[in-house]
Amino acid sequence: MTLAMTAQQERGLTAAQALENITKYGANVLDTQRLSAVSIFIRQFRGNYLLYILITCTVASFFLGEKTSSLYIFFMILLSSVLGFWNEYSAQKTVDTLLKRITPKALVKRDGRVEELPISHITVGDIVLLSTGSVIPADLSLVEAENLEVNESALTGESFPVTKQVGDMLYMGTNIEAGRGFGEVVQIGRATKYGKIAKSLSFLKPETSFQTGLRNFGNLLVKVIIILTLGIFGANFALGKDWLTSLMFALAIAVGLTPELLPVVVTLSLSHGAGRLFKKHVVVKRLVSIENLGNMDVLCTDKTGTLTEGKIDLIDYVDLTGQRSIELLNYAYISAPKVAHSKHFQNPIDRAIEARAGKNGVAGALGNITYLDSEPFDYTKKASFAVANYQGQTWLLVKGVYESVLNMCLGPTDKVSILAKTQARYTAQGHRTVLLAGKIVSQIKANYSWQDATGLQVLGLLAFSDVLKKDTKKALDKLEKLNIDLKVLTGDNETVSIKLCQEAGLSIKGVVLGSQIQQAQGKELAKLVCANNVFARVTPEDKLKIIAALKAQGHAVGFLGDGVNDAPALHAADVGISVEGASDVAKEAAGVVLMKKGLDVIADGVMEGRTTFNNTVKYILMGTSSNFGNMFSASLASVLLPFLPMTPVQILLNNTLYDFSQITIPSDQVDKESLLKPRKWDIGFIRKYMTFFGPISSLFDFITFFVLYKVFAYGIGGFQTGWFLESLTTQVLIIFVIRTARTPFWRSKPAKALVISSIVVVLTAIVLIFSPFAHTFGFVPLRFDYFIFLAVIVAIYLAVTDVLKRFFINRFQVWN
Repeated sequence: MTLAMTAQQERGLTAAQALENITKYGANVLDTQRLSAVSIFIRQFRGNYLLYILITCTVASFFLGEKTSSLYIFFMILLSSVLGFWNEYSAQKTVDTLLKRITPKALVKRDGRVEELPISHITVGDIVLLSTGSVIPADLSLVEAENLEVNESALTGESFPVTKQVGDMLYMGTNIEAGRGFGEVVQIGRATKYGKIAKSLSFLKPETSFQTGLRNFGNLLVKVIIILTLGIFGANFALGKDWLTSLMFALAIAVGLTPELLPVVVTLSLSHGAGRLFKKHVVVKRLVSIENLGNMDVLCTDKTGTLTEGKIDLIDYVDLTGQRSIELLNYAYISAPKVAHSKHFQNPIDRAIEARAGKNGVAGALGNITYLDSEPFDYTKKASFAVANYQGQTWLLVKGVYESVLNMCLGPTDKVSILAKTQARYTAQGHRTVLLAGKIVSQIKANYSWQDATGLQVLGLLAFSDVLKKDTKKALDKLEKLNIDLKVLTGDNETVSIKLCQEAGLSIKGVVLGSQIQQAQGKELAKLVCANNVFARVTPEDKLKIIAALKAQGHAVGFLGDGVNDAPALHAADVGISVEGASDVAKEAAGVVLMKKGLDVIADGVMEGRTTFNNTVKYILMGTSSNFGNMFSASLASVLLPFLPMTPVQILLNNTLYDFSQITIPSDQVDKESLLKPRKWDIGFIRKYMTFFGPISSLFDFITFFVLYKVFAYGIGGFQTGWFLESLTTQVLIIFVIRTARTPFWRSKPAKALVISSIVVVLTAIVLIFSPFAHTFGFVPLRFDYFIFLAVIVAIYLAVTDVLKRFFINRFQVWN
């Protein structure tokens, strides 16, 4: 330990000094990812080139005399944009509220006491306590250090840790990989090295499969829209119709085809899902993580805290004679280095030892213990060590995996063989065992290494228990029904792992050791990770290899971890899952944080993710069936009829009302059978859906055209009004067929909000036709017999589509 703190640093800032510095330097925040309300509103227009052209043409139309219709078009464009802004802004507020629940905190000295504060409250001059797993909350100058190693890959990209000495700088966003110490804050927020880089870089996350699917769908739609728009304009202009009217009609058709509400529906679905997940003890750090959670089909996890309660207890401590020994408990207590504060991440084994020692009064009886050095659990050595001065003697104590620690000891004796039988007995019962060994060190020095951990004497065996969770079997059944393959990755030996998995009710397909993973490559590795589900004696590197191999086989992999060494695996997985009580670096690496650890909580999260995806797909299928069909009908009718089937204003009004009806889709219920398997984007399927259901919608449109034009003999106003109502009604109500794979569709209960919004929009359109504003949109009152026809044609359309839906599902084997 290198000591360099002054008396002032020992006390830390006073409350008054901290407040003064916060006022002077501001809050310790970056705000690099958060968008302002103005930015969100501007984003509603960004990149929408069709909208730019429509606005340009509308301006031209205004100055050419079409003032009333131009103003209405402007109003509807603004209304649609405000709708998108409000929902996206609300979604961001939801995420901000949720993230406050897992706000990173740090241990700081204030007024001579150690306090746990949100990192936003840390200011220049604060003394921050650091230990293994801590994420550096600001730029610090190191004032005290003990074997401190820092992972600076967040800034440099270099994965190897850097050793730090007193006087060195520690930078915001990096993390402590080993050791402990104290640092004085010298820069905060945007003034930090990380903050300055964040100003010039966006730190983009890799695109997820869901985002890729959305982008591919957008590309498909753009191609369709461009072809259709150019064809409509060219055909109408060639027939001698006014070029400006033809252009605006073509653009209005393009806008009608564009699912401009898709970003809103996706954002709303995700924010609704985030809210529902929080009620189930899950916080998502990025909204898109919900989709990743739903796509997951393999979950890798340790058994501690998932299959078991995660509350490790020291149940026995036996010496070389096989008898319980209070002296051994004393040595075990000394071997557990005391951390600076109880909130610092500490090995659960050490916590269990301290708890048992406290109950037996060991801590008070031993008196003063001075720690000279320590090394946390090393996954290569499979052990940890501590060097401490106790009652005038300096002990080097090592504890860890039985075989590994035994190899550091002097030759085995008959008494050690007695201990081996005790170890085998506890292992067979499913208990974790730890061998404790040590020696008196004659040479005192500043730092010790594993080279010093030789020639040890076996002191005894520690046995630990971790109670199986009562609802584990139920949670495993839930995951199985969701078609999620659970794989247990643990550092424990295979005997303990098998015993616990069997007691939990997990069907063991096969057991693989870490040594086998290290040797396997290519097809052999792929076969090992896919065919087996219990992996024992694995290291963090083994976990990475397992995850990479599973992903290479096309699986969407989730990883649940909470330790310092779990961070790489959390990054590598498609969805990293951690827990509120995890180390800082684990929570930082995860995309999802569980407020309560358990497989049942993850299963709930998966269902929400799949619900969100299903509701997003509903909107897309709407746009590729009736919406596309109606716009195709309008395109063809504009060429065949001597007048436009709908004016540009009517098309945009139709589109706006339709959008309002769809805004409640994110709250819709999803059939249970649709949640049983993860679903991914399939652009080929969407294209098939469009070409199959689009013509069905168009067929009923052409029937409507014939009835309006020949049977009812409506003029331009009556025809446009009649088709406006039929087009909107079929587009809105078809959702009740599209939203479910069940036939008949009424066997699936929709959300009340969706029913209400759909009915309100249809009634609004009918009322609008008879309102004083009807003439401004070009509407005229319709006869009663038209509404009888409308009810019949809509009912037949829904029934026919529902029947053909079953044929489509069976033909292409989808949505089952």
